[in-house]
Amino acid sequence: MHYDIFNGDADGICALHQLRLADPRPDATRISGVKRDIVLLGRPELASICDATLTVLDVSLDSNREPLLQLLARNNTITYFDHHSADPIPKTDLLTASIVLSADTCTSLLVNEALKGKYARWAICGAFGDNLHTKARKIAASCSLSETETDQLREIGELLNYNGYGATIDDLHFHPLELYDAVVPFANPLLFFQESSELVQLRKGFQEDMELALAVAEYPNKGKNRVYFFPDAPWGRRVAGVFANLKAREKADSAHALITENRDGTLRISVRAPLNDRRDAATLCKKFPSGGGRAASAGINYMPADQIEDFLAAFNTIYP
Repeated sequence: MHYDIFNGDADGICALHQLRLADPRPDATRISGVKRDIVLLGRPELASICDATLTVLDVSLDSNREPLLQLLARNNTITYFDHHSADPIPKTDLLTASIVLSADTCTSLLVNEALKGKYARWAICGAFGDNLHTKARKIAASCSLSETETDQLREIGELLNYNGYGATIDDLHFHPLELYDAVVPFANPLLFFQESSELVQLRKGFQEDMELALAVAEYPNKGKNRVYFFPDAPWGRRVAGVFANLKAREKADSAHALITENRDGTLRISVRAPLNDRRDAATLCKKFPSGGGRAASAGINYMPADQIEDFLAAFNTIYP
């Protein structure tokens, strides 16, 4: 029995698609969820499996350490690609880990390296989705892609990423498993761009949500960093990640925080370190309950609303 477990954003989808183009596993059981559903190895369907093989993609080892150790204890063999916090990595012959904690990489790029660029166009989509535009364009140039083709891959990555954000699956246009199934027939993402009805729906939803997001004024904050506050609404949850990435590219020397109200009154926060100083986003978010991520981009799932001033103080201290 084999299991593919992947983050429901562009990076997770594009990383798995590359691997399965190279090594098809049509009978695999696939597990995914909204982008912030990060404890995927703790899912009930994995609670008692033994002697199986698993591929894990774009899922923080730190956030899944206990269920990972339980899976290894039951003699499951695991291949793990990721770029989030993972210290220490368990040492066992049952675990093959390709985990690189660099602000300049993502899971799709790590898989691309492992496959020696065989499906680099999908890796480019994943990199664009993870806001690694410079890296994505560099690889696109090495593949002799035109500017128009590169922009099409950028839109694929950004729209796949847009679909991953939400408090629950109900917030999304498509379940990530459904969106993964939509890309499966396409070895070439440029054909996916031309033929996908899912991409048409995502483009329409993105344009509508972004129009609402761009009407939101900056939240009061001192200094060069920018903060935005979105209401408890599906559009705000859906567009949060792509909006934060857009604002980060607008002002590369500034840090950005997007605060979204959760249904229970807590706050969900997305942090982008300055693109010219991609550091410490995870360090900041881990100061608060349910926080985590990586150096360039991190988040907090459920922060008590009365901690917002503490958060802003820490945010402006880490990024003066």
